[in-house]
Amino acid sequence: MPNYLPDPNSLNFATFIEWLNPDFVSRGQHANVRVACVQYQMRKISSFEEFATQISYFVGVAGEYRADFVLLPEFVSAQLLSQEPAVSALEGIRRLAGYESRFVELMQSLAARYGLTVIAGSHPVAEGSKLYNVACVCLPTGEVVRQPKLHITPSERKYWGISGGHTLSAIDTPKCRIGVLICYDVEFPEASRYLADDGAEIVFVPFCTDSRQAYLRVRYCAHARAIENQIYVALAGTVGNLPSVGNLDVNYGQAAVLTPSDFAFARDGIAAEADSNEETVLICDVDLNALHGARAGGSVTPRLDRRGDLFRLVSHLPADQAPNGPGDGPLGGQPGES
Repeated sequence: MPNYLPDPNSLNFATFIEWLNPDFVSRGQHANVRVACVQYQMRKISSFEEFATQISYFVGVAGEYRADFVLLPEFVSAQLLSQEPAVSALEGIRRLAGYESRFVELMQSLAARYGLTVIAGSHPVAEGSKLYNVACVCLPTGEVVRQPKLHITPSERKYWGISGGHTLSAIDTPKCRIGVLICYDVEFPEASRYLADDGAEIVFVPFCTDSRQAYLRVRYCAHARAIENQIYVALAGTVGNLPSVGNLDVNYGQAAVLTPSDFAFARDGIAAEADSNEETVLICDVDLNALHGARAGGSVTPRLDRRGDLFRLVSHLPADQAPNGPGDGPLGGQPGES
């Protein structure tokens, strides 16, 4: 390699020597992923611009810490209703749906500005006479992928008339393949298994709960999903109060990043967790190689040991949306099933 470096002793030549180590195992191109979970305090605001300033601050914090993902809570946009006179829960959620375009544009611009993926909590979306609870995943390229909430709580159905969505898929991002399950969705094991079979390595769970009991339902189920599917699960929720906003006036939350339970991970299966009910940003690194190592040869290997001859998870999604199955374990279904 002539003229590679100014080095008179080698007459300005350079030599490349490759010394192979038979014990070296490559860690891959994107082994470590940094996740930021925003534990967002609901407080009264006077304008959309004030809301945008607060959201921009927290996404900016994630950007300063060089996070690859930032997760916002479910119904984080409900803060916008505090600028309006108190109305019924049903009228309020319909008004909130009217902010959809401005909300998505804000999240989309922040993802592009900071070069990260924003899981923008969730926002109500009106489609004809129906209302859906939808998470927008904003990629740094400007692309927006929408994931509706599938399972609707009795409270959402009673007070807001929200309907459950009908699509679920893993999402390719610059760092890894992810999935999104909104709050109650993580309490149903079929949805997480479907995403894991579709290649998701991290499942993000934006949630909104009003008590410790409600929060723990989400938390314990999320941890079970991490263990049984050998994936990471990240949670972020709202804290604080919005006295004038019906059905969203009280909030309880604790952000966390949960792992499978094995030697490659934290002893208690908690990579990181925030103090409950305090506004903060939880920053956590997760190792994808540790995840795949555990799947292939951990103390237990639930993805390899599934009994496809006994049990089958059947999906009614269109065949072109159903996953083809994991590369390290049986799917146990036919085309269009998972």
